[in-house]
Amino acid sequence: MATLCKTVSRVFSSSFLSTGRAIWSLRAISTTRASLGTEMTCRDALNSAMDEELERDDRVFLMGEEVAEYDGAYKVTRGLWKKYNDRRVVDTPITEMGIAGIAVGAAMAGLRPICEFMTFNFSMQAIDQVINSAAKTFYMSAGTVPVPIVFRGPNGAAAGVAAQHSQDFSSWYAHVPGLKVVSPCTAEDCRGLLKSAIRDDNPVVVLENEILYGAAFPISDEAMDKNFTIPIGKAKLEREGNDCTIVSYSRSLVVSLEAADILAQKGINCEVINLLSLRPLDRDAIINSVMKTNHLVTVEGCWPQFGIGAEISASIVESPAFDYLDAPIYRVTGADVPMPYSHPLETRSVPQSDNVVQTVLNMLNIRQ
Repeated sequence: MATLCKTVSRVFSSSFLSTGRAIWSLRAISTTRASLGTEMTCRDALNSAMDEELERDDRVFLMGEEVAEYDGAYKVTRGLWKKYNDRRVVDTPITEMGIAGIAVGAAMAGLRPICEFMTFNFSMQAIDQVINSAAKTFYMSAGTVPVPIVFRGPNGAAAGVAAQHSQDFSSWYAHVPGLKVVSPCTAEDCRGLLKSAIRDDNPVVVLENEILYGAAFPISDEAMDKNFTIPIGKAKLEREGNDCTIVSYSRSLVVSLEAADILAQKGINCEVINLLSLRPLDRDAIINSVMKTNHLVTVEGCWPQFGIGAEISASIVESPAFDYLDAPIYRVTGADVPMPYSHPLETRSVPQSDNVVQTVLNMLNIRQ
């Protein structure tokens, strides 16, 4: 039985997360969900989800910087302005506080706004509206004023954008009662979670990833249905295994699955859980897996202190699964430094598959 949680936050060297090898690894395990070889990029999945929800519910509208005539900074909103015009797709001035404030007021008045942040790094300008206005109003109004609003955009490290544009705010927002927080990885995740977020009567933070916008993933016919949703608060089992549980989300899931492939070649079968939802957190899925594998590694792009992995570790220690652990819980995180601009240093500051592989080997006391 383990009594410690160990962190690997100083990472080493490996291929960059957006390599074809990593994406192929995720495609390989996702093919069971696809039929007829259909693929979709995360960009198109998010776009189609918003398109269908704008069409389904006249109360839904989209607002943000360059979301209309320019088709979005990352082309996620491509074509929506031409289809729905200025009333439903609204270009705003460069003021995150203003955008969020207008969106919160609109939600209180009965509309269902989608508020795009060009990056969640800029959402710090709007943090008062997100937390003090959106997250708390339903509680402070004794349940009389719901705030059905979606805050969405890219989160975490991209490539070569340095310290002020590479921060992962997963644990920041997941800390706040009144918010729901989701973080998709695949195209299917993006479609299902965004549709659920738009239909939810609570404020939902959707943390996307810029590097994954252009990545294509197999997608099932079921996921292409206009009524397809993924429930918020439920994790997904991406890969079954018996030797170790790896828990991750968003871009770090690609790394985790690639690491699981490498470990499988060494005779180590890892179970990989895609969290999908960070608040609420599907603790039961993690606990049940740990009771099966007796080992746990968490992988995330956040800084190590007070991160998602730390919360998961505490949950396991406080649960019956603690008595099933045969080794300490290990966390693989981003380095505890502001993100360097230098590409080699940047690569060494975010989790790579080699880091996950070595962490699992160390936990299992396997020396190579």
